[in-house]
Amino acid sequence: MAARRCRTSGAPGPSQSGLLTPLGGGAPRAASAAVMYPPLPPPPPHRDFISVTLSLGQSYDGSKSWRRRSCWRKWKQLSRLQRNVILFSLTFLMLCGFLSYISVADQWRAVDGRSAEEQKTRPADPPVLPAPQKADAHPENMQGALPQKPQRHVRRGPPNLHLRAPGKDSEDPRQGDTKRRDEAVGDAHQEESTQRTVVSWRGAVIEPQPGTELPSRKAEAPARPSSQAPRIQNPAASPNERQRAVIDAFRHAWAGYRKFAWGHDELKPVSRSFSEWFGLGLTLIDALDTMWILGLKKEFEEARKWVSKKLRFQKDVDVNLFESTIRILGGLLSAYHLSGDELFLRKAEDFGNRLMPAFQTPSKIPYSDVNIGTGAAHPPRWTSDSTVAEVTSIQLEFRELSRLTGSKKFQEAAEEVTRHVHSLSGKKDGLVPMFINTHSGLFTHMGVFTLGARADSYYEYLLKQWIQGGKQETQLLEDYLEAIEGIRRHLLRRSEPRKLTFVGELAHGRFSAKMDHLVCFLPGTLALGAHHGLPADHMELARALMDTCYQMNRQMETGLSPEIVHFNLYPQNDHKDVQVKPADRHNLLRPETVESLFYLYRLTGDRKYQDWGWEILQSFNTYTRVPSGGYSSISNVQDPLNPQPRDKMESFFLGETLKYLYLLFSDDPDLLSLDTYVFNTEAHPLPIWAPPREV
Repeated sequence: MAARRCRTSGAPGPSQSGLLTPLGGGAPRAASAAVMYPPLPPPPPHRDFISVTLSLGQSYDGSKSWRRRSCWRKWKQLSRLQRNVILFSLTFLMLCGFLSYISVADQWRAVDGRSAEEQKTRPADPPVLPAPQKADAHPENMQGALPQKPQRHVRRGPPNLHLRAPGKDSEDPRQGDTKRRDEAVGDAHQEESTQRTVVSWRGAVIEPQPGTELPSRKAEAPARPSSQAPRIQNPAASPNERQRAVIDAFRHAWAGYRKFAWGHDELKPVSRSFSEWFGLGLTLIDALDTMWILGLKKEFEEARKWVSKKLRFQKDVDVNLFESTIRILGGLLSAYHLSGDELFLRKAEDFGNRLMPAFQTPSKIPYSDVNIGTGAAHPPRWTSDSTVAEVTSIQLEFRELSRLTGSKKFQEAAEEVTRHVHSLSGKKDGLVPMFINTHSGLFTHMGVFTLGARADSYYEYLLKQWIQGGKQETQLLEDYLEAIEGIRRHLLRRSEPRKLTFVGELAHGRFSAKMDHLVCFLPGTLALGAHHGLPADHMELARALMDTCYQMNRQMETGLSPEIVHFNLYPQNDHKDVQVKPADRHNLLRPETVESLFYLYRLTGDRKYQDWGWEILQSFNTYTRVPSGGYSSISNVQDPLNPQPRDKMESFFLGETLKYLYLLFSDDPDLLSLDTYVFNTEAHPLPIWAPPREV
């Protein structure tokens, strides 16, 4: 036992040795000790054992049950914190996957949710303008366009509108850009390319390209399409000197936007940054048709690529129904008509569907704002009213969207608003108040009448809807004519000392000599009506108001009109006709003056209107051009030394102002002919459905 303890404990110590060996060192005692304690045998070799537990009737075969038990043991070995982190991560991933599925499903429904009937009503080929030519293109390079061979089709109804397809030259976007077309098809999960027709509306029919057929209840003899299609843009025409100046201004503005604000809503040229309103590339979409018209093909293609790859409407953002309709929906529809690219029509239809929840009100008068991601619509935060101009200036776009897609819901929703406003009381000789309640459907803030902000484009769209629909809707015409007489009776005055004719405002029977720059749309609208057969005195009034709008620019030290002016009604020494209050001295690069100059020159041929527009362009270049790129609104049109840039370039400067200047300087009356197109209030041209029969 002692020896085993020694082996176990290690080498013996001194006290242990003393017990075995006598102090004197005698041998007999040592021998006896050896006999009493014989040496221990060597230990057995060390052996390892494996314990195996056998269960009757069971064996391990790598099945999932064994693996589940192993995973469960490992799971139980984790700390509570580790298990909570894992569970939270899995829950988050599942939620993200579910939301992604909803988003993808919505996009597929937007593309594939049309009924078979709607598929049959879409035109097979859109009417197109010739492909844009470079500004420095030589006329001789554009000759030799091959005429397209007409195909058989069926006609019915009044005379049809033929919009000419581009010639088969090197600039043909449908033949020279096959790769781009394939990209458009792939981007939107292109539906079947079956032949579609166009919806007729109250007897007005728009005829598709040769090769399609219009539905007819009675079989009619096929007829060849007219070879005298209206000439939209002369491919052999080179821009003149003033038009080249507009192109230079556009390129300078576009360079700033492209460098500092690409894909964003608006450029801030002074700080070289951008601002967002809807987050939908507002400036880019607003400028698409301008680039096409100016012949800036490279810029157009780059913008088109962004629309294809980056423009998505499935986002949680509120948009203003009116502003987004005239700028985005109108811009996409116009780009589709000019280029023939179906990408823009698909985007327009998607966007139009997302605006429709705004009409879901008790009165069917739409809310001012709608979330295009969630579909939630609501009035402004400060009121339950919508402005009359906003709810009555979306009809051109929604009607055209229905005509192109075959879905009547867009047109029906917009026209119900028009009919409702027509039936309301509270007007004054055709003049309407500025606000309308979305719940009751009644006018509010009664007794205030203006042609400025919140009411202006109501009057514009009465005339333009009548023109768009082929002059078939007498109700629209009657409302427009009554409103013009109401303007003459209640709002028209003359200033001192130059006797300028202007349009003021009426508030509860009291006249105010206040006139917004926005009212300068009216001369052009009056001239357009006279061109389409309305009384000749409309043109006389248009000329007089055009002189006034020019003086609103001319009498300012910078040559640019302020946002609001007040006219002097009484003769006073050293007083000009136009007075400006400090809060109204800003200029936002607005288009209304040059818009009306375009109409007046196009319809009268008086070159003074071109000269006036040239002066305004020079003023823009002098006081609003930013060297690094872009143009800026200014705060003080009366201080040429310090106009105080506001660091914002509105999208309508590219979408309207420069477009109208380019058209103003053109001597080609067929460049976007006023007998073929009607411009929406954002200067986006849309086709007239059925032009009047030529006599």
